[in-house]
Amino acid sequence: MIMIGWALFAFDGGQFFGQSNIVGIQQRSAALGIVAVGQTLAILAGSLDLSVAFLMSLCSLVAAETMAQYGVLPAIGAVLLVSALTGLVNGFVITRLKVHAFIATLGVSLIIKGILEHRYDGPAGRVPESFQHLGYDRVGPVPVSALLWLAIAAAAWFLLRHTPLGHRIYAVGGSPEVARLSGVRTGRVVVATHVLCSLTAGAAGLLLAARLGAGAPTVGTDGGYDLESIAAVVLGGTALAGGKGGVAGTVGGVLLLAVLDSVFNQLEIDSFAKDVVRGVVLVAALAIYARRRRAQ
Repeated sequence: MIMIGWALFAFDGGQFFGQSNIVGIQQRSAALGIVAVGQTLAILAGSLDLSVAFLMSLCSLVAAETMAQYGVLPAIGAVLLVSALTGLVNGFVITRLKVHAFIATLGVSLIIKGILEHRYDGPAGRVPESFQHLGYDRVGPVPVSALLWLAIAAAAWFLLRHTPLGHRIYAVGGSPEVARLSGVRTGRVVVATHVLCSLTAGAAGLLLAARLGAGAPTVGTDGGYDLESIAAVVLGGTALAGGKGGVAGTVGGVLLLAVLDSVFNQLEIDSFAKDVVRGVVLVAALAIYARRRRAQ
């Protein structure tokens, strides 16, 4: 995809490896990358989360309104609290009420959507300039938002590879019954992954609020972060059934989607064609993975 992007940029008279384009790719991928890391944890445990897009919108509003009245630190605390509670609700409905993750998280997303539509007609709150640096500042050629994504991805990688919880996530995703018979409390593991997934959605909501300077009730859904995050995880080689994959692949999947967006913007392709090409790339990648698994 990088080679194709370079060729198309050159054909159109642009510079794919120019600093402005590289910085743009990093900035575009940061919010999606953060929430995709959390989605990876949920999918590895055999679950998924469709509520992340609406939760990001809610967290952007909670952050902006709290910052306008009480400051940055209370706003961050409020966002983390709202995110963690949402993750607990998702996990409780899935593990205790035995509702499939698809339906459970879809129901929670509709609840959040109702709250947003009832309380907000448009942008609300105000983010101070000091916090807006998170969305736009750079350390050399690297945006601060990309460094935040890198830190979250590195923390998730360490959790999966070097902690008991990470090993249990793979075990539960690989075979819940075998994990249960081995002494793993599978319900707690699933709840933990949903809490972590929601926390990453909250962090992404904070980043979007920093970029907009305010909260917006549609910022998460307009970006399609729910399905885009799942697509990035799948493109990165993580199995939707759980138990196989990892954060490194998800980073690659996010960057692939960011490169596609960069090419689309350079060639001024309309939104309909963008969705078509994304769909073709996703289906092609899955077909390649399936063929490799059959060969093995």
